Amino acid sequence: MRHDVRLASPSHGVGMGVLSQAEAWWLHFLDSLARQGVRRESLPWYRMRIEHLLRYFPGVRSAALRGADIERYLGSISQQRWHGWQLEQTLEAVQRFGQACQAGWLHEVDWAGWRRRLVVSVCAAEADIIAHGVLPEEPALREFAVRLRTQQRSLRTEQTYLGWVQRCCRFHGLAEAGALTEAHAGPFLEYLASERGVAANTQRQALNALVAFLRELHGLTMVDIGRFMPAMGPRQVPTVLSLGEVRAILAQLTEPRLHLAVALMYGSGLRLMELVRLRVKDVDVAHGLVLVLDGKGGDSRRTPLPTSLVGAIGLQVAVAGRVHAMDLADGHGRASLPPGLTRKFGEAAAALPWQYLFPASALAVDPLDGRMKRHHLHESVVQKAMQRAVAGAGLTKRASCHTLRHSFATSLLEQGYDIRSVQELLGHRDVQTTMIYTHVLNRPGMAVRSPADLL
Repeated sequence: MRHDVRLASPSHGVGMGVLSQAEAWWLHFLDSLARQGVRRESLPWYRMRIEHLLRYFPGVRSAALRGADIERYLGSISQQRWHGWQLEQTLEAVQRFGQACQAGWLHEVDWAGWRRRLVVSVCAAEADIIAHGVLPEEPALREFAVRLRTQQRSLRTEQTYLGWVQRCCRFHGLAEAGALTEAHAGPFLEYLASERGVAANTQRQALNALVAFLRELHGLTMVDIGRFMPAMGPRQVPTVLSLGEVRAILAQLTEPRLHLAVALMYGSGLRLMELVRLRVKDVDVAHGLVLVLDGKGGDSRRTPLPTSLVGAIGLQVAVAGRVHAMDLADGHGRASLPPGLTRKFGEAAAALPWQYLFPASALAVDPLDGRMKRHHLHESVVQKAMQRAVAGAGLTKRASCHTLRHSFATSLLEQGYDIRSVQELLGHRDVQTTMIYTHVLNRPGMAVRSPADLL
């Protein structure tokens, strides 16, 4: 698995590869930067800035570039929402590159003017997050968290990505995340597969986190982490509950809130986090729909609202309304929203429709802005209730909250619904992911008769 960065040289077009003569030029160039006072640990990033410039003009020799070309490139990076220090470092690298090559365009560019424009181009959203958000102490992790929030990534994704970056740093004995480079990613990913024995999805999550970190912190468009051993594992056929087994589980859930939560996961095919993140406005009783906004991978979809749960939904909305009224009376009551939505909707965040359908039992500090708010019910509350219900129902299957989603999909296929409809309701991007549920159509005992039944 590779995220390739093609190396380009000043005397060759992009795609020519790395020649010994070109490599010697790079070594001479970087050594001259070090003699001019550039820190040794920053030299690889200076090279990457120049390679990014050369990739912007594929097939064009650096000697053929003109001042207008450099101006166009600088204009393009000013739209990339990079950090101010990244923009300034790029500007300095390009200018020093022109000096080393004795390029004609060096004196055609208004360097001072571009420096003023690029340094002040840090977006207002980042400034707002830095001023009000609860962020990590370490500078590199702090900047990464800011970028994830400006991209509207969920807090859970942010925490997961930061965790993988910190684990990779500990594995290599790095004092700070700012020292992390592409060369560190491959060995760590291989360690996860060979020594920790993690699942393929876990290794892929770590890969995504490290690639995102390197891209954001160093302004890379592509990242080359080299080769590493991918985690392998058999693809398991999902456990599925019968209708009777689901009834037995629901019978164990005497608390109305938890009964509704489990029934919704089964009846609407929701993931656990999609369930707890539902807001009052996301349940469309009039049209019999549940709106899943910003689900896994940032996708949104609609899924059916079971008519049998409409009454319970109404009662839960009333509970959320009473909790919200109490919070408003105490001077709170503003919903936790991503920074972009907070700026867009303003005071609407204090309205009932934006509150969580399943509110938490207590207020907590919102790490996005440091204010006291009521978050959603913690997912572990539902998970533990499900575990107790499975045990109380006497089931011998290993069933979890996600088993309810598997059962939803399998039940639809058994009823004759087509695979594309099931894919859409589940929110799968690839129909191959949904195809795993077709195992129910090939169960032994339906089309094939067991030899034991002939005895």
